[in-house]
Amino acid sequence: GERTPAPADAEASILSPEDGATVSSPVTVHFGLKGMGVAPAGVKQDKTGHHHLLINTELTSEKLNTPLPSDNRHRHFGGGQTQTTLDLPPGEHTLQLVLGDWRHVPHDPPVTSERITITVK
Repeated sequence: GERTPAPADAEASILSPEDGATVSSPVTVHFGLKGMGVAPAGVKQDKTGHHHLLINTELTSEKLNTPLPSDNRHRHFGGGQTQTTLDLPPGEHTLQLVLGDWRHVPHDPPVTSERITITVK
């Protein structure tokens, strides 16, 4: 299918925790977004989307063209949430935000955060 356009300057970010942080579980992750708005899944509106958090996985080119899966490595926030609390086991974990359109498909160009690494003690 066709991907929903996004402004070229739109960007998602993980406001906290910071890259390289050592944290205790549960971990609260705060989402940031510039250049677009947040709308619930199923709401088709220009320059909006909803967050997906990738945990210990990467955003591959295959994932860019299809609805993002919903599982332990791909968390959906279709209600328009801008934060979540995760129970993560001790060790190193990667986190990355990806904005999905009303169908859970990443925008074109994709609106993503940097991929960060945290350590849960």
